[in-house]
Amino acid sequence: MSTAALVRPGTVLADLLPAATASRARVRDVALVVGGAALTGVAAQIAVPVPGSPVPVTGQTFAALLVGASLGAGRGLLSLALYALAGIAGLPWFAGGASGAGGATFGYIVGMLLAAGLVGALARRGGDRGVLRTAATMAAGTAVIYAVGVPYLALSTGMSLGQAAAAGLVPFLIGDALKAALAMGALPAAWKLAGRRG
Repeated sequence: MSTAALVRPGTVLADLLPAATASRARVRDVALVVGGAALTGVAAQIAVPVPGSPVPVTGQTFAALLVGASLGAGRGLLSLALYALAGIAGLPWFAGGASGAGGATFGYIVGMLLAAGLVGALARRGGDRGVLRTAATMAAGTAVIYAVGVPYLALSTGMSLGQAAAAGLVPFLIGDALKAALAMGALPAAWKLAGRRG
């Protein structure tokens, strides 16, 4: 019997990590949630300012989408919620070492939380197992981030929606395409390395 036949429908990469008992599974899940939040916080420190925009280019969005796809909807959502709550509480791990709620870019953080849940749900349906499916999954998650982040940017800065899109969406499209390309290679490759195909 092939290893592909052993994978239950609805499995995400994190489910492949062994946990012999229910209590060990809970410990594993807590570690994954904390690890996903930490990964997002570290990736947020890769921040490059964009001239004319209060929104920097960061590794944060890629990490958030990767966390959602790898952990699944529940753990991915919890991981990004932990990331957001710790940052609101003062941990300086938002982009560029920022913390607190209410900044011009906080809508993107809320969008990342929602996107992690969506991407995780799509990954449970096989959205991370092929190149084209992964591209569609990442595009959907990215759209959610912008759907929340751009209007929040407009409201918090007094920009029009068009100005906010010009400052907080358009300059990032090429970078988002590169991040999607990374995910399109990384996630299906991880399934192949695990000996499992969707």
